[in-house]
Amino acid sequence: MSQVTEPVAQDARSRLVAAAVESFASKGFHGTTTRDIAAAAGMSPAALYVHHRSKEDLLYVISKAGHERTLQLVEEGVASSPDPVQQLLAVIRGFTVHHARGHTGARIVNYELAALSPAHLDEIVGIRRAIEQRVRRLVDRGVEDGVFETSDPRMTSLALLSLGIDVARWYRDDGAWTPEQIGDHYCEIALRIVGASVTR
Repeated sequence: MSQVTEPVAQDARSRLVAAAVESFASKGFHGTTTRDIAAAAGMSPAALYVHHRSKEDLLYVISKAGHERTLQLVEEGVASSPDPVQQLLAVIRGFTVHHARGHTGARIVNYELAALSPAHLDEIVGIRRAIEQRVRRLVDRGVEDGVFETSDPRMTSLALLSLGIDVARWYRDDGAWTPEQIGDHYCEIALRIVGASVTR
């Protein structure tokens, strides 16, 4: 593809993804048609298939990008400090703020998984498993170092992840709290969940 047409094609793909996010969020995956997505992107239905094989392919692109970004945030949080407590705070704050700011896309990423094809679902489940494993290792490390206390690190890890994920379900841009305020408060809750023996 030429240098002239590549940015144009990328812009079209981006517009279709953004339109799909809004359409899936308002109508659900099964209630959205390719015509709805194309119209929201200001394109013809036929143009959608130039850039994406199907409506499900758009969902996969959205889901993969969202999960990969979440995994990156968790890894950045873990890498931010050698101290499990500070790692946990960085992970929870980043994870929570991300799900609040991108609540529309996050709802699709987390609640439309069943609409993915088996192959795509397997890939996304693999990324979700990697996210869970990173958080589980963080909790295990805190327990080993004596700064966390929990009888079931795996269940604790899932509870921590559920905190941030659920923000996308109820958060609204015109709500009472900013993403940062929620992130700070969820850090306090996270410390209690892991039974942290130190305070911030």
